[in-house]
Amino acid sequence: MHSKTGRITEWLTFDNMHHQWLLLAACFWVIFMFMVASKFITLTFKDPDVFSASWGATCLLLMKPVRLLPPCSLQPTGKMLSDSQLVQPLVYMERLELIRNICRDEALKSLSHTPVSKFVLDRIFVCDKHKILFCQTPKVGNTQWKKVLIVLNGAFPSIEEIPENVVHDHEKNGLPRLSSFSDAEIQKRLKTYFKFFIVRDPFERLISAFKDKFVHNPRFEPWYRHEIAPGIIRKYRRNRTETRGIQFEDFVRYLGDPNHRWLDLQFGDHIIHWVTYVELCAPCEITYSVIGHHETLEDDAPYILKEAGIDHLVSYPTIPPGITVYNKTKVELYFLGISKRDIRRLYARFEGDFKLFGYQKPDFLLN
Repeated sequence: MHSKTGRITEWLTFDNMHHQWLLLAACFWVIFMFMVASKFITLTFKDPDVFSASWGATCLLLMKPVRLLPPCSLQPTGKMLSDSQLVQPLVYMERLELIRNICRDEALKSLSHTPVSKFVLDRIFVCDKHKILFCQTPKVGNTQWKKVLIVLNGAFPSIEEIPENVVHDHEKNGLPRLSSFSDAEIQKRLKTYFKFFIVRDPFERLISAFKDKFVHNPRFEPWYRHEIAPGIIRKYRRNRTETRGIQFEDFVRYLGDPNHRWLDLQFGDHIIHWVTYVELCAPCEITYSVIGHHETLEDDAPYILKEAGIDHLVSYPTIPPGITVYNKTKVELYFLGISKRDIRRLYARFEGDFKLFGYQKPDFLLN
């Protein structure tokens, strides 16, 4: 009996010690975990990036991989963009949204809307092979875009091989106009093709047109000086004793005249170099995919090529440094001495272009 009691006492003693060891081990485990947690919390507050990286690694180990679907709200033409490009398309979406808003403004309807006439369809060049429509807006770097389309249409293997005299020769450049198709084919292309055009500050464009056609005339187009210029001078020159050739002031007065159209009819398609973007491309009637700006062409040209799906086939020609920058000093110089009345009348005609494409009203000329 005594022996049995001793064994029980011995077993209870051993069991008690076993519990004590277990309790001691549990205490050590709790202390260890608290130390780890403290270190982790301290690390988190000192360096959030380390926390993010650690937590991200833990999640990768613990969670089953999930395939994330790419966002589609930032893709104007439905094409996937890299992370570095996700912000960029917002600029182009905002441009299109601005056009939609101005087109809905009843007060500007006469300045923003125009029928999709043959005159407009003649301005739009077609690349059926890649489903692209390009609306020509002269004096905004259009020659280079024509070269891009000529190569895409297969008329020449590269931009460098296109002779300059061929670019604007529509019998040889292989660029069909949208007006050459049937009504059904026109509608089909307008609805399904990638469509774009380029704009620049409206007044700076007029200066470029005046210099190119009436001053330098590099392509030797004598009708501008010998036929169009005399017609403008006869009607709009105030000093009849002035014998100089056409001046920018004469040009401004012609363009700002609400009754300019009777001269336009005499000049024919030559007026494309100075009529409004609205008259050329009908942006309120045709839903364009992208509107490029001459001032940001270094970014816009690659974006347009990518959105059109042709960036792997052709590149936009090299842009000379500084050529696309808006030159306010030049604008002020050309308008120097021209009456505020004439400048305001000019702005009244081109106000739709300024507003549709987000160009600032030139108050420094108007006030």
